[in-house]
Formats: sequence, structure tokens, C-alpha cells
Amino acid sequence: MNQIVLRLAITAAVGSLLSSNPAAAQKGPHGVPVKGPYTAKREIPPPAKMASHVRITKGPELESAKDGVAIIRWTSNNPGGTDEHWGVVHYGTDPKDLSQMAKSENRLGRDRPEEIFRVRVPGLKPGTTYHYKVYSLQANGKSDGVKSPVKHFTNPADSEYKPLPLRPGEKTSK
Repeated sequence: MNQIVLRLAITAAVGSLLSSNPAAAQKGPHGVPVKGPYTAKREIPPPAKMASHVRITKGPELESAKDGVAIIRWTSNNPGGTDEHWGVVHYGTDPKDLSQMAKSENRLGRDRPEEIFRVRVPGLKPGTTYHYKVYSLQANGKSDGVKSPVKHFTNPADSEYKPLPLRPGEKTSK
């Protein structure tokens, strides 16, 4: 019985390898072929040109808070540099001691003029006021050169949760 299962597994693996379509791997998320100087060679493009001046254009602000987790959101002009970026939030209950840190990965869109950063901040206590500041980093650890002033929010009790209203043109994740 084990030999039959083994033969079926090997046959399925070989069949999937033989019938794979390498051109399908060159398609974007909507089935449109990806074209560009790096697709034929399967190379990673070099980092994008750095912006001469990165600034926060909106926020930072509390996007949502529920069940001890907050989402801090801000928008900046596209900083350029590596495609992989990190949004970073330093926070704490004392505005002079922002020793806790949360960060979330963000993938830059080279063709977008602005980037929205969202950072998940876990482990918050209900009814507690938190102070925070934000900044962003490239994947290589180099700062984009922008930091926000210290802001604050009070983490609500779960029954008080009210998400921010959507911006025009934004869709819900559900």
C-alpha cells in the first residue's frame, strides 16, 4: 500500500513539473504579463531614487483600536530607496519615555507619489493613554529622514471602539 501512495506522489510531482508554465510566473496580479528590463533576466531592480525631502503629509493618527491592538496610520511622499520599507512607532504611557516599539513592513509602489504606512501596535491596556512618534526605514535600516512630533491617543474599552471614517475612494477590507 505504501508503494502505491509513494508512486502516486512521485507521479503527481513529476507531472506538475513537466506541465508547469514558466510564462505564467511572469504575469502580474490580474493576469497581465509583466514587462520591463528586469523580467527577462529575473533580476531584482536597483533601489529607486531617494526623494530629496521626505515629509509626513497626513497624520500620524489612530486608525483603529480594539482588543488591545491599535493601528497607527500616516502618509508621506514616496521616500524612494529600497522597495521594502518599515513603518516604525515608538510608544509608551509617558511622553518622555517612548521605549516600546512596533513596526510593520510596507512595500513601496515606485509609481505612487505618496505612501500610506500602517503599523500594528499590540498589547495595549484598555482606557490607557499612549504617546507615540513615527518614522520610516528602508530595508537596509537607513532612515528616510522623517519623524513625527509626539502624539497621543487613549486606548478605548472595547465597547467604545469607533474606527475612523473611510477616506473618499477607500474600500473596507471586508
